[in-house]
Amino acid sequence: MEKLQWSSFTKKIYIHTSTQKLYDLWTTGEGITSWFLKRAEYKNQEGNARKPTEPIQKGDTYTWEWHNWEGKEEGKVLEVNGKDYLEITFESSKVSVLLEKKNNVTIVTLTQFDIPEDDESKLRVHFGCSNGWTFWLANLKAFVEHGILLNETEINLQENELAGYEFVNM
Repeated sequence: MEKLQWSSFTKKIYIHTSTQKLYDLWTTGEGITSWFLKRAEYKNQEGNARKPTEPIQKGDTYTWEWHNWEGKEEGKVLEVNGKDYLEITFESSKVSVLLEKKNNVTIVTLTQFDIPEDDESKLRVHFGCSNGWTFWLANLKAFVEHGILLNETEINLQENELAGYEFVNM
């Protein structure tokens, strides 16, 4: 077993679907807003917005917004291969997603890496994002396999100042 470290973590989940379906759910605005985000905007290297069904490309930039969170995440697409791998900047670090067909299912391997090792990043990025990705990968599985979303999109959870620390379905 590899040693656990503050600079990275990996989360994995098996999902009963094709790698292509999952790839589209990760790499198009329409796909990623179906299970993960309230809004996603991708722009090509010339600064032109991509259509919601248009796949992202290396060098694109993104702006993401979630339900029940006021902030935005802005980043860059570092790698995409059109079939089973993507890598982006995210939360002062990087995130990669690898999709591998195993028998009749696809294993999704998400790794967040190059995480700074100061105390704030250990708490906010390593601990916070690790918990967050655990939920979002489960949400992806529920959406793909059962057509349901586990995240709250109708109730304003932000009325509780500790909502981000207490609710598991932000």
